[in-house]
Amino acid sequence: MTAQPRIAILGLGSMTGAILTGLLAASVTTPERVVATTRTAASAQRQGERFPGVRVLSGEQEADANLTAVAEADVVLLGVKPKDIVVTARQIAPALRPKAVVVSVAAGVRAETLAGALPEGQPLVRTMPNTPLTVGSGVVGVAPAAGVTADQRALVESLFSGSGVVVPVSEEQLPAVVAASGSAPAYVFLLAEAIAVHAVELGLSAEAAEAMAAATVKGAGAMLVDAVTSGEQTAEGLRRAVMSPNGTTERAITAFEDGGFAGLVADAMDAAARRDEEMGREFGA
Repeated sequence: MTAQPRIAILGLGSMTGAILTGLLAASVTTPERVVATTRTAASAQRQGERFPGVRVLSGEQEADANLTAVAEADVVLLGVKPKDIVVTARQIAPALRPKAVVVSVAAGVRAETLAGALPEGQPLVRTMPNTPLTVGSGVVGVAPAAGVTADQRALVESLFSGSGVVVPVSEEQLPAVVAASGSAPAYVFLLAEAIAVHAVELGLSAEAAEAMAAATVKGAGAMLVDAVTSGEQTAEGLRRAVMSPNGTTERAITAFEDGGFAGLVADAMDAAARRDEEMGREFGA
């Protein structure tokens, strides 16, 4: 691999835009060495203005935009929807350089399925990022397929390191990554939503309730990250530190526990993991 790899991003949107922002900020490569594609010409213009120096092509204006983007790439990031990813992989296969690393950010679509649409032996890495990547606080599970070298794996991990925490995993662990981080921001948003709704019922204004819920989630998250990073505390420890005996927080946590909170979270995570596996069967058919 070159010191500054040539990167193609097929489907430059919110998530892949966050990845691009992070890798440029970390000087993984330069804008002039990135070619991206979008569906519409209007989107290509907006993204080109957002990322000066990056060449952004649109399928609306150039039928072979994806083929053009990958022709010289060292890394190809597939940012299209899961339902479209196999078709896209098959489309670009003839234009790929033999050692170009193809990186998927799609849930469900297994490496075996993608490999079947790519040239034999094409380096392939599956990843599972989550949406906080868009604010530089994401989590990304990275699962290299067989045959990916240590240098190629390190290069792929570097693409994400500027936007969040990178966690090496096996492909078999990706459904758990989906459950624990990929879908998990929505769990947190649901909790914040429920807090805000009931705070209004308790007498706060909607604006105050939303602001309090958002700031509390942000603050608690920052405390947890600091504690876990330093090794000084765990989520359980932080929770217990807030709970005075027979105080308000203890009463609230008891209500959560009596309502089966832990079991409900487990059921939700299991549902997310099962759906990821179902998608693998659907798109592998």
